[in-house]
Amino acid sequence: MDLKQYISEVKDWPKQGVNFKDITTLMDNGEAYGYATDRIVQYAKEKQVDIVVGPEARGFIIGCPVAYAMGIGFAPVRKEGKLPREVIKYEYDLEYGSNVLTMHKDAIKPGQRVLITDDLLATGGTIEATVKLVESLGGIVAGIAFIIDLKYLNGMEKLKGYDVFTLISYDEE
Repeated sequence: MDLKQYISEVKDWPKQGVNFKDITTLMDNGEAYGYATDRIVQYAKEKQVDIVVGPEARGFIIGCPVAYAMGIGFAPVRKEGKLPREVIKYEYDLEYGSNVLTMHKDAIKPGQRVLITDDLLATGGTIEATVKLVESLGGIVAGIAFIIDLKYLNGMEKLKGYDVFTLISYDEE
């Protein structure tokens, strides 16, 4: 299935010069969403993962159906102040400022094989931070899965040494 036909491109959103890749048009097509989910499930099974982790919010949209299909758990990564129990946190730099991601301190058990999911790989900062959180809890990042890789933003540079699976690639904006 050619999943690119289900991705909408919105010019100049959220700001001038950005050509936004919108996955909601993939999600609202049951066959395409199911196909994408099934491909990631297959990848996760090959990697023998024990748990799925995803950053808010689109990482939830990708990771939760994968975890459900596999009969395993899902652990959310959220912005600071959003999780109710004891957390670990990781601060990272953005183009203009910084961001903090958190995860429950007991979300990952040492030695668990983890699949990290998100909708799209851009510059890689959010996923790099998610990797750091998982590894700080003793988890093993068995794989990282995305619907889309924006190759022209070089996000793979931050994920060197990790097994990364993508369904769609865009070489240029």
